[in-house]
Amino acid sequence: MFRNMTLGQYYPADSILHRLDPRTKLFGTLIFIISIFIVDSVPGMLVIAAFLGAVIIISKVPFSFMVKGIRGIVVLLMIAGLFNLFLTPGDKILFHFGILTITDAGLKSATLMTIRMIVLIIGTSVMTLTTTPNSLTDGLEKGLRFLTVFRVPVHEISMMMSIALRFIPILIEETDKIMKAQMARGADFESGGIFQKAKSMVPILVPLFVSAFRRANDLALAMEARCYNGGDGRTNMKPLKYAGIDAISYVCIFVFLGTCIAAKVLL
Repeated sequence: MFRNMTLGQYYPADSILHRLDPRTKLFGTLIFIISIFIVDSVPGMLVIAAFLGAVIIISKVPFSFMVKGIRGIVVLLMIAGLFNLFLTPGDKILFHFGILTITDAGLKSATLMTIRMIVLIIGTSVMTLTTTPNSLTDGLEKGLRFLTVFRVPVHEISMMMSIALRFIPILIEETDKIMKAQMARGADFESGGIFQKAKSMVPILVPLFVSAFRRANDLALAMEARCYNGGDGRTNMKPLKYAGIDAISYVCIFVFLGTCIAAKVLL
């Protein structure tokens, strides 16, 4: 289950998307997220899904690898979909049985919510799968540098986000190892009700937290040993520079945003 998560992982490939400046990808991801919540119709969401499909093809990341992250949230998708399906009031009743009522508005809301969550997860995964953590940190720091005027610690925030993304695959692998070790000792994580399953997770969480704190302490000692003292006066080994493909990408991003706004107005 934990190996299905793709957040924070990097998939090496030789594609246009991999060669883009990280600031371009960060801005594009932000516009993509905004567009998802602008569109409130199924045809509009299908337009966004088609755009996302084209981006995935350009990225050269296998689609099967891209959708692995959805498997871990199937239960969450089902809960969100059912809540919207049965608890959204509407004018036209499509199904009624006891306390369960499905309306036209509920069906539309459940469909939109499910598609929106799937597209959101896959879309944000594209950025992390095509951008190394170091490039992501540099892009965040340089893109948000204007916030230093307001005394916002941009470098520290970017560093923390980069470290968090680096730790996600490590902790997932650590969790998988702990679960296999506990199962070899007779632990059962599948049987029982929801409370029994939650109780059975305690033997996993305790060693996982101990391992996480130990790794964090080792990382802090390693940074201090290398005389790390923040972002003041620091330079980049690979300075970020915009290229012609980034300008074309910005044009495509704004065209996509305009299309979503038009879909919102017309549909």
